[in-house]
Amino acid sequence: MLKCILFDLDGTIGNTLPLSIAALKKSIEPLAGRTYTDQEIRTTFGPSEEGIIQALIPKYYDEGIENFLLHYQNLHTMCAAPFAGIVEVLDYAKSHNVQLALVTGKGARGTAITLATFGIDSHFDLIETGSPQGSRKVEAITNVLKQLGIAPEESIYVGDSPSDIIESREVGVPVIAAAWAETTNQEELLALQPDWLFTEVKEFTEFIKQSITN
Repeated sequence: MLKCILFDLDGTIGNTLPLSIAALKKSIEPLAGRTYTDQEIRTTFGPSEEGIIQALIPKYYDEGIENFLLHYQNLHTMCAAPFAGIVEVLDYAKSHNVQLALVTGKGARGTAITLATFGIDSHFDLIETGSPQGSRKVEAITNVLKQLGIAPEESIYVGDSPSDIIESREVGVPVIAAAWAETTNQEELLALQPDWLFTEVKEFTEFIKQSITN
């Protein structure tokens, strides 16, 4: 029986990866005195935004963080709402007493901006955010299940990156590969053989409804 759904944020709940990259570039480039390609920024992903800024412009860390949060907030019009259908599945799960958790590599302040913009900050029973030192999703997923008293096999993690599949498996949690974002590399996800892969939120929603009612 499905008792808990754990969600990634960027590229899973909303198309926020392009937004994050744009805000990082606008905050880092003037201080670094050089430009960065989108791919250069993406290769730094793993740590939270704080860790990325620390790695790229350590001398200007404090200014870089504040600039990032300002640009991230102002640019959020690029992605003003979650993917169509996501709120529906969140509401359906909540109405059927399924616990919801957010486990993201995003920093706490950036996460708060996105959840408030999307109007879903009250939907999650638990929220675990990222670390400047690198991915902590194994620890975060473990924390969520322990706090909620739910076994790994009673939960599902939903994420759009290869690392989501690897880290969920490490904890024994079945994983859904979310391949509905334009930034997703479906071939990379399939190569890791996720338990399920969906290219549309509608398909994912139907699967969740069936999993809850069966």
